[in-house]
This record gives sequence, C-alpha cells and structure tokens, in this order.
Amino acid sequence: MPLALVRAHAELDRAVDLCYRPQPFTSERQRVEYPLGLYQQLTAPLLLAAEVPRLRETAKWASVAAIE
Repeated sequence: MPLALVRAHAELDRAVDLCYRPQPFTSERQRVEYPLGLYQQLTAPLLLAAEVPRLRETAKWASVAAIE
C-alpha cells in the first residue's frame, strides 16, 4: 500500500477512535470490541422490552384457561 494511503488510514483511525473515547485503542481487537460493547448496552433494554409482551401474552392465556 502506498505510504500516503497508510498515513491516511492511520489518521482516519485516530479520528474514528476519538469519536468513541479520548484514549487511543491499543489493538485492533480493542477497536472492534469497544463499539460492540456499546451496541450491546444500547440494545439490551430493547431486547428486554421485546420479551415483556410475550410474558404478558402467556399470563393472558393462563388466565383464560383458568376461567374455562
């Protein structure tokens, strides 16, 4: 890869890293794991909220069966 392109990639990596946190990442693995961890934190409540209606539906059908 041409040196200018290598430098451009490194500069872009630093800019993107700063979007996530002020400290630089020490490895590519860390660079991937950090945003995935943030994604999991953001989506975990959504998954829990999606499970609640199923629990309510189960309770609804249990109460209907008890009446019959």
